[in-house]
Amino acid sequence: MTGWMSLLVAVLGGAVAAGAVFYVIGRRFERRIAALTSFNSEREHARQLDEAKQARALEVKEELLRAREGLERELMGRRQEVERRQQTLDGKVTDIENRQRSIGRMEEALKEREKGLAGLEAEGRARLERVAGLSAADAKQELVRALEDEARSDAAALVRDIKEQAKKNADREARKIVAIAIQRIAAEQTAESTVAAVPLPSDEMKGRIIGREGRNIRAFETATGVDVIIDDTPDTVVVSCFDPVRREVGRLALERLIADGRIHPGRIEEIVNKAREEIDAGIIEAGEQAAYDTGIHGLHPELIKLVGRMKYRTSYGQNILEHSKEVAWLAGMMAAELKLDVPLSKRGALLHDVGKVMTHDHEGTHVQLGVEVATKYGEHPVVINCIAAHHDDVPHESAISVIVQAADAISGSRPGARREAFETYVKRLGQLEDIASSYQGVEKVFAIQAGREVRVVVTPNTVDDQGAVRLSQDIARKIESEVQYPGQIRVVVVRETRAVDVAK
Repeated sequence: MTGWMSLLVAVLGGAVAAGAVFYVIGRRFERRIAALTSFNSEREHARQLDEAKQARALEVKEELLRAREGLERELMGRRQEVERRQQTLDGKVTDIENRQRSIGRMEEALKEREKGLAGLEAEGRARLERVAGLSAADAKQELVRALEDEARSDAAALVRDIKEQAKKNADREARKIVAIAIQRIAAEQTAESTVAAVPLPSDEMKGRIIGREGRNIRAFETATGVDVIIDDTPDTVVVSCFDPVRREVGRLALERLIADGRIHPGRIEEIVNKAREEIDAGIIEAGEQAAYDTGIHGLHPELIKLVGRMKYRTSYGQNILEHSKEVAWLAGMMAAELKLDVPLSKRGALLHDVGKVMTHDHEGTHVQLGVEVATKYGEHPVVINCIAAHHDDVPHESAISVIVQAADAISGSRPGARREAFETYVKRLGQLEDIASSYQGVEKVFAIQAGREVRVVVTPNTVDDQGAVRLSQDIARKIESEVQYPGQIRVVVVRETRAVDVAK
């Protein structure tokens, strides 16, 4: 039993050993097979890469061949085009050379002809000189002189015709423009004037205004700078002052005191200050409103104040502010008709009388003061000339200043614009004529343009040219010293010599 067991163990051990040997041999065989398979795969892959490289190399060679063939065809075409152009240029060069040779032959022929013509001209000039007895220079001067005389005559006739036609057209157009402007303006017949009379509720109020021992009226006159005139006129007190703004302050303050009923020095000073502030604000507002109504922009604030002060200034009953606005509208319409600068025309027209509000505080005429203030605040030179020339004190430098002067005359002379007693007006005209007639050598005297011009006709045998100048100066100085008048008066002395004969 034991022997069988030993044999069985031996057999099992041998079997296990044999299995192990076979296992090891199998594993080695598998590794050899795997290595052989991997080697074959690599050889196949390498072969495929070689074939792909060879195919790609063939494709590249074919593309290069095709590109080379295309370039050769393109080069061939360009070479043929260059050859054609070269042939064309050669033909043009040949044509140009032929033309140059032809032009050279023509120039030689022209030179020959010029030589022949020069000889004929010299021969003809010599014949003309022999026939006329004049040299070529003399004949040329004579011909030029004749042509100049003829040209001057024709030019003078043409200038005369143009001037006559221009005068006719200018007069017609001027009348048309003025008529259109006057028709389009819509102004009141009579502008308001500053009122200086203050109505009272009763005569008892006069005593309250005067106050105890006159202290109220003295305090009022001191605070306002006006004179309060209390007379026998029922229920009325008159405020008088040469300064229209101060007069308006006094009138407004007195009306407020009368309405309030409390009249004493302290209350008077308070009311006067409030009235003055209100008037100052109203002046600025009136100036701004005038600039807005006329369409003018960019006025200096001080000029706005001066324009607003025109509201309290009158000339022969015509309110200066309304007059200036009316002149601005008229000037703007005329400038539009003439295709001129409308805003500049309105600006010059609105400011043409700005100096009138300064005549109470400064020396000089309103023209001089207006020019000074406009120059001070940087107004345009055309505007300054409009102010300076609207009474012909200086020459007009532009058509706009002439338009402003015409608009000023239209506004001031239209019916109802200004008021003046007829007797005073006639008396002043007669006084002007009497002054001029009092000088020796004066033949006739005419006061024209509503008394703004005195035309004096003198005897030419008695008064010479220098005497006429002295006579105009003497008459002007005498008028200044003896006559009260607004604005300026021009004195024109006319000395005319006439030669008369009779054909029998």
